[in-house]
Amino acid sequence: MEELITSGKLELYLTDSLPKNEKDEITAMINKHPEVQREVEKIERTLLALGSTVAPPISTQMWTNIIRAIDGVKYLPKKQETTNWTAITGWAAAIAFMLGLFWSINKKNNLQEDFNTINTQNVVLLEDNKAVQNSLTEASEVLAIVRDKKYKSISLPGNQAVAPEAYANVYFDDKTGVAYIDASGLPQAPEGKEYQVWSLKMDPLTPSSMGLINSGTAISDENRMYKFENLPETEAFGITLEPEGGSETPNLTQLYTLGTVSR
Repeated sequence: MEELITSGKLELYLTDSLPKNEKDEITAMINKHPEVQREVEKIERTLLALGSTVAPPISTQMWTNIIRAIDGVKYLPKKQETTNWTAITGWAAAIAFMLGLFWSINKKNNLQEDFNTINTQNVVLLEDNKAVQNSLTEASEVLAIVRDKKYKSISLPGNQAVAPEAYANVYFDDKTGVAYIDASGLPQAPEGKEYQVWSLKMDPLTPSSMGLINSGTAISDENRMYKFENLPETEAFGITLEPEGGSETPNLTQLYTLGTVSR
C-alpha cells in the first residue's frame, strides 16, 4: 500500500497518463482501501492549488478557453464512498492545459526577448557598417584630391620658433579657387582656440583669411582634410592659432606653418 502511494503512479493516474491495465488496478485499490482514496484526494487538492499558484495574469480570452475546458467539472464531495474519476480527470486535464498555456506564454516572451536582442545587435552592426562606409567614402575622396593633377600641392613646414614638429599640406586649383588643407600634421588646438588659414601676398605682406579649420570646413574629420573656396591670388599660405571664431588679422606670434607657392 505504502509502495503504491510513494511510487508516483497516483499522480500519473490523476493526469490519465497510465496504461489501461494499471489504471484498472489503481481504481480497484482506491475502491478497496480508504487510505488510497484519501491520498488521491490529497493529490487532487495539491494539483488544484498548484494550478492557481503558478498562473500569471492572463487575458479574458484565455480565461474563456480555460473555463470551456473545465466546463461541467465539479469538486469531489468531501464525504462519498466512491470517487468521481471523471471530475478528477477533467481537473487534471484543465491543469495540464493551463500549465501548457503558461509555458507557451513564457516561451513566447523569451523568444520575443531574444528577437529584440538580435534586432538591437543588427541595428548596431548596421550603424557600424554605415560608419565604415562613410569613412571609406571620405578616404576615397581625400585620395582622389591628392592624386588629381589639376591641384597644385605645397608643403607648409612648421615654424621652428613656435611649433617645429608641425606641418601641413595644401592642394589648390587657381582656376576654381578651391583649396584643400591637410591638417593631419598640426597638433590638436587647445580649448578656446582654432587654427585659421591665411592666403598671403608677400610684398607688401597682405594676409587674407581663407577660413577656420573646424567641422564647418571639414570633408573628413578622421583624415583632417578641410575644404576652402574663393581662394584669392596667393603667393604663400600660413596657418595661425587664433581665439575661437578667428581673427581679422593673423597673430604672427602664433604662426604654426608657412609655405610659399612656386610660380
